[in-house]
Parts: sequence; structure tokens; C-alpha cells
Amino acid sequence: MTAVRVVRASLSGPRADPDPEGVLALVSDLIWAHTPAAHGLEHLRTKAAADGVDVYLFLRAASEAAALTQAHAILDGARAPLRAHGYRPGEPRRERSPGEHSDRPPPSGRP
Repeated sequence: MTAVRVVRASLSGPRADPDPEGVLALVSDLIWAHTPAAHGLEHLRTKAAADGVDVYLFLRAASEAAALTQAHAILDGARAPLRAHGYRPGEPRRERSPGEHSDRPPPSGRP
């Protein structure tokens, strides 16, 4: 079943930009401009972070593994323009939705 899944990627980059809102818009625009529709990107949100920018990719995907694969493809496609502006994509990882629980049992000794 296809669902919208959220994947977060951290971009390391310039720490003190004089126009943080402009940077967030630039990163968002670069990713949108270099992402084909086949990658299932529905929405993205950028947020300033201590070491650069966090990007939240909202992806239409059949599974968590597919969403991570799509996120890698999106970041690979935008890598050159992001680097041209001083940003380096990190490893994307799955973001859990509020109230979402892991399928793994709790560590031993914990309820």
C-alpha cells in the first residue's frame, strides 16, 4: 500500500548565514528543481539546524525502505547544486510520526 512517509536528512553547511529564511527557501527550491515526479516527493519542509539545514521529505512510497531509497535518489539528484551553495547532504533517515510506535519490543528490564 502506498502511503506518505517522512524522511529527514541533515545538510551540513554554512553556520552563520546573514539570511536564514533565504537559505531555507533556496535549499527547498534546489531540491524541488532537481526532483523528478517519479521520486514521489509530495511536500518538503526545511528547518535551520545548528550545523546547517534539516530537510523533511514527505514521500509517496510503498514502504519505509522504498521511502529511504527515494530520499537517496532525491538527494543524489540535488547534490551538485546543494554543494555549489556550500551544503552537503547527510544520510537520510526515517522520521516517526507522533504517536507511531516501533515494532521492536522494549529493551529487557523495561516495560
